[in-house]
Amino acid sequence: MKILLLGANGYLGRHAARALRALPGAELYTAGRRPPHDLTLDLAAGQMPALMADLAALAPDAVVNCAGAVSGSALNLAEANARGPALLSDAMLAAAPQARLVHLGSAAEYGATEMGVALTERSPVAPVGVYGATKLAGSLAVAGSRLEEAVVLRVFNPVGPGAPAQSLPGRLAGELRRVGPQGRIRVGDLSAYRDFVDVRDLAEAVALAVTAPRPLPRVLNLGSGSARPVRELVRALTGAAGFRGELVEEAAAGSERSAVVPWQRADVGAAAEHLGWRPVTPLERSLADLWESTAAEGARDGAERPAVAR
Repeated sequence: MKILLLGANGYLGRHAARALRALPGAELYTAGRRPPHDLTLDLAAGQMPALMADLAALAPDAVVNCAGAVSGSALNLAEANARGPALLSDAMLAAAPQARLVHLGSAAEYGATEMGVALTERSPVAPVGVYGATKLAGSLAVAGSRLEEAVVLRVFNPVGPGAPAQSLPGRLAGELRRVGPQGRIRVGDLSAYRDFVDVRDLAEAVALAVTAPRPLPRVLNLGSGSARPVRELVRALTGAAGFRGELVEEAAAGSERSAVVPWQRADVGAAAEHLGWRPVTPLERSLADLWESTAAEGARDGAERPAVAR
């Protein structure tokens, strides 16, 4: 099976690559803006003829799109998260219509919901902010495409080894490495509830989506199925780090989305039914492994900025 992976250098993409390479008989090819990759490709600025030619030459059985942007200008977010998936869907329809497209969406597409309610794939979508809106546009382009085999995996809050500095866990881990066990750390509002899911469990879901024997629903939620207070995550990560210093919570330093979206929890029943997938990694294990993975990274990744939840 030939699998083309876009975004293999990113957080989710790196873990997805490991899971895909482990599939029996898999031939994994990667595409990205900078080498080394099998294909040089930037979906945000790519052109249809070149992408069609590359897809026709490779003739993949599946394409996994982990590419995207979580920060930047509105234009950059729109190009990466909306234009990119739309371009990919149209190019595949023309040049590789037999291939299955697995696209990674985001829980940010849902927006605010009632406390205690689990979000299903049929829940209303009302994203808060440009990031969620552009991710929704990209997911709609994939789900609404004329490809026979296309699925959006709507990912909730990933956590685990290698978490990037743009995320609360990654940034907080960097801060903890910088200040040491007796330091002082500023964080944003920690009152929100989020559905944290281990990145390795997500990677396993991607592999299952690639190899599922039957056509899949257009959208599947991927989360832990439980909502945990962000404060609980912070407590567990500082515990794993042996932190005994001062933690200063400043509501003004939090993200706009944390205030407007105080609660999110995924209903993962559809993923269990159609993929045979269940998350298996406890949050505490995810955070312990994240802390260990930062041992050689020191204080990079913008440690001076307050840690906030998306």
